[in-house]
Amino acid sequence: MGRDVPALEFTREDRRRYRDKVHVCLDVLERMLRESRFDFERPQVGLEIELNLVHEDAEPAMRNHEVLEAIADPAWSTELGRFNLEIDIPPRRLSTGGPAAWEQEIRDALNHAERRAGALGAHLIMIGILPTLTQDDVGPGALSENPRYHLLNEQVFAARGEDLRLSLDGVERLHVYADSITPEAACTSAQFHLQVSPDEFADYWNAAQLVAGVQVALAANSPYLFGKRLWHETRIPLFEQATDTRAEELKLQGVRPRVWFGERWITSVFDLFEENARYFPALLPICDDEDPRRTLENGDIPELSELTLHNGTVYRWNRPVYAVVDGKPHLRVENRVLPAGPSVADVAANGAFYYGLTRALAEDERPMWTRMSFSAAEDNLHAGARHGIESRLYWPGVGVVPAAELVLRRLLPLAHEGLERSGIDAAWRDPLLGIIEQRCLTGRNGAAWQMETTEAIERGEGVDRHEALRRMTLRYLEHMHTNEPVHSWPIG
Repeated sequence: MGRDVPALEFTREDRRRYRDKVHVCLDVLERMLRESRFDFERPQVGLEIELNLVHEDAEPAMRNHEVLEAIADPAWSTELGRFNLEIDIPPRRLSTGGPAAWEQEIRDALNHAERRAGALGAHLIMIGILPTLTQDDVGPGALSENPRYHLLNEQVFAARGEDLRLSLDGVERLHVYADSITPEAACTSAQFHLQVSPDEFADYWNAAQLVAGVQVALAANSPYLFGKRLWHETRIPLFEQATDTRAEELKLQGVRPRVWFGERWITSVFDLFEENARYFPALLPICDDEDPRRTLENGDIPELSELTLHNGTVYRWNRPVYAVVDGKPHLRVENRVLPAGPSVADVAANGAFYYGLTRALAEDERPMWTRMSFSAAEDNLHAGARHGIESRLYWPGVGVVPAAELVLRRLLPLAHEGLERSGIDAAWRDPLLGIIEQRCLTGRNGAAWQMETTEAIERGEGVDRHEALRRMTLRYLEHMHTNEPVHSWPIG
């Protein structure tokens, strides 16, 4: 959600007033877009990483409040589960280092946090889903203390009227029910932010949607949930189901889910905010005292709080964001499809690939999305999540091809081109994109390493699945701290 909210009960009047206020905010946003009131002369990139906490034995540690106090750094915050933390890396211009400059900064921040957590008997791990999690670890008692999470939990279940059903069919099958949204906390991501001008927003959002399946195929790192081997990036279907406010009957009627890829290419950022208001009832109908029309008429910049709060409860894989920073409004695309980890080097490489590729595609004179159906892009996302680096994806002019082949032959050159246009010279971009190249050549990303290593432990050490996952997670932690990219990690 991205902001604190008080513990409340909502009335019918609250919901009516909130809906009206969201539509006022939409009108004001439309006027601001028309009058070009946005800051975009110095576009920036940003990064958030969600992490898990584990004990010495790699089992989940429900200690985020104590660890956060020990870290004592405003860049860190709690997340949904008591075993989650999040770090927000300060934004910067892409041309002044971007992903390359992040690497040492993230490593320093993680090392500091790890030392403080270690003093409390906890450790940080960057991974898409913590392999040692069990269903007992994600009950209502695992929700973080912040009232906003408890309020959101209440509202999701009030909308559903029944327990959540998690049904995932992969290599193995998982069919369980949950009485809280805490299973969502199993999903930990690395989110890349890109500030863009209103005129360019649609092109960059469309480009981000276009490459989402490729991103997930390359970076999949979540093959296990509750001891079951499911999709290579199980985080995708789990997140889609763990915040679903629809009862089964509403799904059959075609009511849109709150975790949403979307349904069409767009021509303006306004399209997305308008869809939010049109399709999704408020989960948290909290109004503030600002009159955004009057604020704008007085020459000030409105916060559009109701619009942004509502947007924070529609979980798009590429989310549009309106924000006011230092008195200036800006727009950004938040790319949310990728898991955290495995190493900081891998995260930086994923960022370089994403930023370079989306720039090249967004600036193409004949946009690629004009040659590809939106449904094909969504199919790619789920194919990439299900099969990871082994997936076969559709691409215009190429057809359905192995993901690694598509990246090596078509997309890596575009990523180099996009980074070069952003002012990233070869000395910075070659090592980062070289990691992506080696991932494709070796066929080994985080998910592949986890599955191969777990199989080797089960086969060679004669232990059950949970013990194999625990040992694998301990080895993952060791390799993560070397900062070597995952394609170079030994199996077993």
